[in-house]
Amino acid sequence: YSKYTYILIMNEINYEIFIKGFLLQASLILVLGAQNLFIIDIGLKRNYQYLAATLCACCDTLLIGLGVFGVATFLAQSPIFKMVISLLGAGFLIYYAILKLKKAFAKTINQQTKMSQRLSKKKVIVATLSFTLLNPHVYLDTFILIGGFSIQYQSMSNKLIFALGASSFSALWFYGLALFSSKFNRILNNRKSEKAMTIITSLILIYLAFNLLWFSVKSA
Repeated sequence: YSKYTYILIMNEINYEIFIKGFLLQASLILVLGAQNLFIIDIGLKRNYQYLAATLCACCDTLLIGLGVFGVATFLAQSPIFKMVISLLGAGFLIYYAILKLKKAFAKTINQQTKMSQRLSKKKVIVATLSFTLLNPHVYLDTFILIGGFSIQYQSMSNKLIFALGASSFSALWFYGLALFSSKFNRILNNRKSEKAMTIITSLILIYLAFNLLWFSVKSA
């Protein structure tokens, strides 16, 4: 009896650790950031959105693992690292926002031209990795917050369960975002709606870019 009781207690503890990782990642990722906006954008166009979601989930899993097992904590504490990533990220966001604004204010385009403006698979991969890895906050979230929270767990198995919980939410979130946005791609048939969404997205990206620039100044 005591043996089965012990197994049940351990399973309950492991489940609790998994949920803590799941909820912590949820609290960090449920923000209208550049990465989420990008997934929504290509999801609406049905433009390799599931490939992008897979890359985002894989990157999160890798970074969470590095943070939980303490491999890269020193990077997140380096002012130079944070400043360089912030500057690169801000530059990329401004560049991408300008491209979208140029598209928004272009003259009415026909369906063939619209299809040609879809990103190739290679460009989706590059853009997804840029939105993900050129964001200093992702390193703070995974290395410092998630990694720091996991310090309370001494055993490798508990650390792994916690990391799996956090990674699971990332996968659910990005695939859910891609699926949800792709269901509303009919709005692309409305030029006015597409233009309004493109302008709003671009302005948010520019705002986020200046936030990164300010972050790099504070990190210097």
